[in-house]
Amino acid sequence: MIAFEILTWWYRQGWAQVAKNAKQRFRKVSYLFSLPILVRTLFAPWHRTISYPGAGIEAQLRAMGDNLVSRMVGFAVRSLVLLTAGIMLAACAILAVAQLVIWPLLPPAIIFSVIKGIVG
Repeated sequence: MIAFEILTWWYRQGWAQVAKNAKQRFRKVSYLFSLPILVRTLFAPWHRTISYPGAGIEAQLRAMGDNLVSRMVGFAVRSLVLLTAGIMLAACAILAVAQLVIWPLLPPAIIFSVIKGIVG
């Protein structure tokens, strides 16, 4: 009777828990990398490094160049972080699929291994 209860849990609640854990992993990675904030601030200046223009045209051009460089650095760093987050999310997806495929195969594999070990 206990074996039936274990198998019932394994193929119902256990499998659902594996899927729930995969979903939580996606959320954690998304939270860890702050994906909504990175996307929203993709073209923002790096560390809010902003130069304010002076009175002359030369000072205004220098400020515009400094601000452009700051935005390009911000874009490059945020793009690399987004790329890393994408790789991590892809790894989480591969892991989730592997877990969901392997999960129902474990009980028969254990039984097969025990029988194979006894029979030789």
